[in-house]
Amino acid sequence: MRRANSPQLPTTTTTTSTVHGGLSIFCANSLSQVPINPLLRQPARPLHLRFSPIFLKRTPSLEFVNQQNSLNNLSNSTLEHGKKNFETAILVLFIFVQLTSPLPLAGWDSWSISSAKAVLYSPDTKVPRTGELALRKAIPANTNMKAIQESLEDISYLLRIPQRKPFGTMESNVKKALKIATDEKESILAGVPADLREKGSVLHASLIDGKGGLKTLLEYIKDKDPDKVSVGLASSLDTIAQLELLQAPGLSFLLPAQYLKYPRLTGRGIVEFVIEKGDGSTFSPEAGGETRKTATVQVVIDGYSAPLTTGNFAKLVVDGAYNGVKLNTTDQAILPDSGLEKNRGYSVPLEIKPSGQFEPLYKTTLSVQDGELPVLPLSVYGAVAMAHSEVSEEYSAPYQFFIYLYDKRNAGLGGLSFDEGQFSVFGYTTVGREILPQIKSGDVIQSAKLVEGEDNLVLPDDS
Repeated sequence: MRRANSPQLPTTTTTTSTVHGGLSIFCANSLSQVPINPLLRQPARPLHLRFSPIFLKRTPSLEFVNQQNSLNNLSNSTLEHGKKNFETAILVLFIFVQLTSPLPLAGWDSWSISSAKAVLYSPDTKVPRTGELALRKAIPANTNMKAIQESLEDISYLLRIPQRKPFGTMESNVKKALKIATDEKESILAGVPADLREKGSVLHASLIDGKGGLKTLLEYIKDKDPDKVSVGLASSLDTIAQLELLQAPGLSFLLPAQYLKYPRLTGRGIVEFVIEKGDGSTFSPEAGGETRKTATVQVVIDGYSAPLTTGNFAKLVVDGAYNGVKLNTTDQAILPDSGLEKNRGYSVPLEIKPSGQFEPLYKTTLSVQDGELPVLPLSVYGAVAMAHSEVSEEYSAPYQFFIYLYDKRNAGLGGLSFDEGQFSVFGYTTVGREILPQIKSGDVIQSAKLVEGEDNLVLPDDS
């Protein structure tokens, strides 16, 4: 622990026209000008009556008026009958064509999109679906390491394709990553601090030639074994994350001066919770083990994306603020009892880092409908975030966090939570996710400890 020196989803709108409705309008506009004579089966000529000037003031005879009305009624009746028959014929033809060769009514462009690309372009691929993936993407590493990571992350998306896996594309991605790792070795290691350079060299060598390295992954892909590819990919990405963390020993941006009065975490940390049942029952046993009176849950907190929020939370953990606190649960979240002393902790401003941005935004929510997505999304099972302040939603609560129990069945467009971009998410449950559904109201946090990252915690002078 250190002391600081004083200082829409693009939204797509589809319009579908009613085909026979459009045609009926067309028919009415065209045929009404040329009525059909039912006797001749030919278009009837318009009736033109010319009167001599001397007769203009005379009233037409009753017989003539009746004859004219009968002719008009007959023409109108024939026209309506013809319109209905024509509409029916067009509608039947359209339905027949649609059944025999379905037309993409929502837009003709969809014909050119293969089912494989449909999976990759789905909104589901825009947001990380695991805490591990979100945390990897949040590391501020150098461009070469990010290029390697992106090539391999694409393979995880390709593995989702339910049809024949595109192993050729996967092979190209790994070869690209392998070339960058080999050709840019000096540049990659230059981003590692001198005192960590030896460890970085070992990780770099493991990334290329190790048991779970890129060369091994390439062999799995050539064997077209998706299960081995998945395991090898996870191993390579884990090595990449470790190497990237060595390249990012601190924040890559400067905090606004007015926020230096808050505690801050300048890197990663791990908080370990030991949970015990409040009613004396036990947690389900681990594989092959016995029932447990307590269970352990670990949360990785990310100061790279939310330094103020994680700083406040880490200080509360170090101070023992959550030890012995009861938990409450809902269908969507696990949160500590609100009886915690309200004078503990800082009410830090809402802190969200948008994807693709260099630094967090403060006191500002994101508009998911307009395509704004956070680096640390809420739409992940086990996401950890701070509740809103009771005073203003521009600030987070001083002490009350919650663990989000994401359920896609209750999500909105693209599988995103309806509250996406509205809370300061600052970490993810990485160990003990299977314990979360077993936690009930009345269970107790026996202890909460900052087991890693206390050296990244910077406290203000007045704390």
